[in-house]
Amino acid sequence: MKILFLGDVMGRSGRSAVTERLSALRAAWGLDFVVVNGENATSGHGLNRDHARALLDAGADVITLGDHAFDQKDMLGTIESEPRILRPINISKAAPGRGHRIYEVPGGRKVLVAQVLGRVFMKQPYDDPFSPLDALFRTHRLGAAVNATLIDIHCEATSEKMGVGHFCDGKASVVVGTHTHVPTADAQILPGGTAFQSDAGMCGDYDSVIGMEKTEPMRRFITGMPKARFSPAMGEATLSGLYVETDDRTGKATRVVQVRQGGRLSPSGPEAVG
Repeated sequence: MKILFLGDVMGRSGRSAVTERLSALRAAWGLDFVVVNGENATSGHGLNRDHARALLDAGADVITLGDHAFDQKDMLGTIESEPRILRPINISKAAPGRGHRIYEVPGGRKVLVAQVLGRVFMKQPYDDPFSPLDALFRTHRLGAAVNATLIDIHCEATSEKMGVGHFCDGKASVVVGTHTHVPTADAQILPGGTAFQSDAGMCGDYDSVIGMEKTEPMRRFITGMPKARFSPAMGEATLSGLYVETDDRTGKATRVVQVRQGGRLSPSGPEAVG
């Protein structure tokens, strides 16, 4: 199976890059399944109904969220009616929606997708991320109940993301980090056969401060004083993510490649796209 994961979509620039380029990438790379993290797609704060629809129409099979899952209030209702949107599995049990689902891929194949929040340096005391993952793996065994499993680990600390990766090694096809908006250079296949990257980076304008227009973040760094709201940078976005090929029989990863398409970062992907 050929799987593409795209990191945090950041504002209008990131949305435009996905809606304009994803269809061509699906065709050029023969993608079977695409997961997009959309938690910053609406003005850098959450995801609303219309922008979720745009990402799905562009070719995303699943949208994951994060700690900003419900910043846009219409997501409270949208997530209940749209099974292709997932919120973190370890937030409040009263939260609407679900943190994992199994999706069907052509050919009768099944893919389990789940998102979990980390706890190190995060603003809220989320539940333990390891226990729900362990329960998932016991119920949905890789290579038996499902042909592939993708885990989006949404947190600050690379150490915690690595810990989750090693915990999931051999039990998931892909573990990929989101939230920090900067792609890490550690894409690899772990010893047990799980593709891993600490952070996929963002789909957004990299002439910025993690996707935000530079002026206000720089003012706060230099003076310690806020003056205005943060607003997403509007330059050309780089699509950043992870491409993974898996064995349909075992669910293990056989190839992993960092993805960077367009914008300011040097291009990378499974093959050149004109």
